[in-house]
Amino acid sequence: MARAHRLGLLSLFGTVLYFLVFFQYLSVPLVEDGVVQQIIPVVPWWLLVSFGSYSLWSLGWGLWTFRDCPEAYTELMTEISQAKIELRAKGITVD
Repeated sequence: MARAHRLGLLSLFGTVLYFLVFFQYLSVPLVEDGVVQQIIPVVPWWLLVSFGSYSLWSLGWGLWTFRDCPEAYTELMTEISQAKIELRAKGITVD
């Protein structure tokens, strides 16, 4: 089973379970009904905020740990100059 299928299946299961509790077809054990009625409607917003904060953290961490690669830069510039030489040999103008 591919990762996307597994994620889709778990998302579908979680969504169905959420709606069953939201529309009171299932009860949450060991939690009073009044507490469930206050918490369940805000769960999607909580998940959205959690995902957003994780995304920002992941982006920030990637920027913080980003390493410059001078070797890759010189290699890329060498390949670009070689490509320009080959294209000029074929009669194509390159600037």
